[in-house]
Parts: sequence; C-alpha cells; structure tokens
Amino acid sequence: MSSKMNKVQLSKGILQMKFMSRTKEKLDKEADEERGRALYASEITDKMLTETVKYVMEPSYVPCENLIEGRISYGGMNPDIERILDIESGADIVKREQQEAAKQAQMQTDVPDAEMARFYTSVVHTMNKKYDSHKKRLQHPLPLNIKRTK
Repeated sequence: MSSKMNKVQLSKGILQMKFMSRTKEKLDKEADEERGRALYASEITDKMLTETVKYVMEPSYVPCENLIEGRISYGGMNPDIERILDIESGADIVKREQQEAAKQAQMQTDVPDAEMARFYTSVVHTMNKKYDSHKKRLQHPLPLNIKRTK
C-alpha cells in the first residue's frame, strides 16, 4: 500500500490530452496487471513467476515421429522430388561416397603395376632419344686453343 501512496498520480484531464496517450495506455496496462496479480495472488507462487517454460508446444506430431512432410515420389515417377528427398535425408551423401569408393577400387585395378612400369620406361627411352643429340653436342665442345672456322 505504501508504494501506491508514494506514486504521483496524474489527473484525468492531463491523461486525456493527445500527447499523453502513450502514458495513459501504459498506466492502464499497469493497473490491469495489478488487478490480475491481486486476483490470483493466492494461487501464483514466486517460483511460478521466476521460472522459465520447460515445455515446448508443438502444433503437429510430424517432427516428433520423424515423418516426411510434403510430396513423395516412388519408383522414379518424379525424379526431382526424389532428388530433393535424398538431399534432405542425407542419402545423397552416402550414395556419392559409395560411388567414389567404387571409382577408387576401379582405378586401382585398371592398370597393373608391371604394365605401368613398361610404359614409363618406354616414355623415358623416347624422351632420352629426343634430347640425345643436344646432350652430345654439349658434352663434346671444341677445345679452347683450337680456332673455329666459319
């Protein structure tokens, strides 16, 4: 009661002026809250006022049951929807990983080691032939004391 007496009350005439409309609304709202608190004071505890909500209200049971929302396609009837469902469910990632593993296994068995070694030696031999004349020219220069003829 003493807190009510300490508050300064504005007159009704001032609160009815246009520039005081926000203040009037604010005071009306506070008065309604006071009346509500007084009405339910015996039922509402301090713990009820300070604690947060521990429950989540879900309007549908779809997320609770992990159901698929929306359109579904079976047997390749609508490939676009099937692709979207694969992406959402993560099955697309699993398929891609399986395909990559199959490619890796195929790449390992495509060319045997012995055949690759033969191919590499033939490439080395061919490259040696290409640059062989150039190497010989650099390895056997004319001595410095011999004059060159033009």
